[in-house]
Amino acid sequence: MRVNRRSPVPLWVQILGDLRARMAAGEFAERFPSDVELVSQYAVSRQTVREAVRHLQQEGLVERVRGQGTSVRRRPIEQSLGAMYSLYRSAEEQGFDQVSLVRHLEERRDADAAAMLGFGPDEPLVYIERLRLLDGSPAVLDCSWLPARLARRLLSADFRRTALYKELEQRCGIRPDSGWERLTPVIPTAEQRRLLEIGPRSAAFAIERLASEGTVPVEWRHGVIRADRFAFVARWSHGRLDAAFEAPLEFEEAKPAGRDPERAGATGLG
Repeated sequence: MRVNRRSPVPLWVQILGDLRARMAAGEFAERFPSDVELVSQYAVSRQTVREAVRHLQQEGLVERVRGQGTSVRRRPIEQSLGAMYSLYRSAEEQGFDQVSLVRHLEERRDADAAAMLGFGPDEPLVYIERLRLLDGSPAVLDCSWLPARLARRLLSADFRRTALYKELEQRCGIRPDSGWERLTPVIPTAEQRRLLEIGPRSAAFAIERLASEGTVPVEWRHGVIRADRFAFVARWSHGRLDAAFEAPLEFEEAKPAGRDPERAGATGLG
């Protein structure tokens, strides 16, 4: 980890490049070195080390918190908007290890969920609640309601490492192909913060989704996701800009996510 003092490249630039390479190799997954440790490793001044770390911070690769030191910022999952997507597939394609802790998988009756799906209050529903982990850390509290008459076979599925829509298609012959989704900033409840392991000032999103196969609603989903783990990206092409600019904007006031963790926002499919 020595630097080349004969090189015309400034010392802090050399250290910055080496730290980037070490981060890419996953060396600092558990802990980022303190300034004192970096001074010892590179045999340079503290000012030189701080300059390199400052640039890492500007690039969004690390964050410094007074009294807590420096830590590596986990890269967010990029999720495209404007079409149906699978959170499970997106995380998988971007190299994240994912596991779901299944908190509930059972048949229930719920008047609100049944109404969202177009049924009466006594309609039997399959309820699935998962705490979804990305690289071992909680990222999503995910709650799904499906008509039991269509999805009862899901009750025997193991959702620890699989996508809901994959199981729905394989076990029930249902493949959602339309619907709507609403993304809203929320103030997580104390229970949601505990489950997601976030502080009282941490940001979160609620995403509510109604998915259908053709004209038949097959899933109502709601939950809460950590805002620091996801980046929602909208892309557009030439020829659609005029229509996009003419579309009206809709704004909703941020609100608490609710007292019951089973009544809190949602996430992408799968």
